[in-house]
Amino acid sequence: MTDLAALSYTPEHEWISVEGDLARFGVTDFAADKLGDVVFVDLPAVGSSVVAGEVCGEIESTKSVGELYAPVTGEVVSINDAVVDDPSIVNAEPFEAGWLITVRISEPAPDLLDRDAYVELTGADA
Repeated sequence: MTDLAALSYTPEHEWISVEGDLARFGVTDFAADKLGDVVFVDLPAVGSSVVAGEVCGEIESTKSVGELYAPVTGEVVSINDAVVDDPSIVNAEPFEAGWLITVRISEPAPDLLDRDAYVELTGADA
């Protein structure tokens, strides 16, 4: 089980885990719940660049289409092919098997939210 307090969050409902110069991120349980049943995930190609705060992918559900924003700037070093093949993993395990992208960070991460600030933003339970 992921320690949700150890993650950082964006106001756009992405979580991020940083280890060294690598950042892995995905959408939060709050976002997955609001999206509804995820049916399609479009992620950037490995080797492409992403810029913090800019759209880097798309998540489509039975309710709507949501944009995925990069929480950091850098090069995509891996994507979660399992989620591309079975998007329902995003709903089932957003913090575990439902991760989306790993980026090699090239610039310092912008200010991110801690768990308490994210819970306050969403009004969700911790």
